[in-house]
Amino acid sequence: MAAGPVGRDASADTDVTLRSEILSYSRARGLFAGVSLEGSTIRPDNGDNRRVYGRKIPAREIVLSGTVAVPPAAGQMISTLDARTPKHRP
Repeated sequence: MAAGPVGRDASADTDVTLRSEILSYSRARGLFAGVSLEGSTIRPDNGDNRRVYGRKIPAREIVLSGTVAVPPAAGQMISTLDARTPKHRP
């Protein structure tokens, strides 16, 4: 909660590819009360993994092992991500 004659806020963000700048500035007068909850979780969807890969397979194995073949249903998505994701060079 904040109270006062003038409040100011500025922020700078970017998109996932670090190419777009998102700038914002706001100014307010009076009384403000609010709540900001930020955060996220990533959880595997084992049912969908089973449908896509045709068998029960842990998400850890899909992501980290490098031994699980890309299923045909995901081929176009993986190709697009590979083409548009910045490559890290040593």
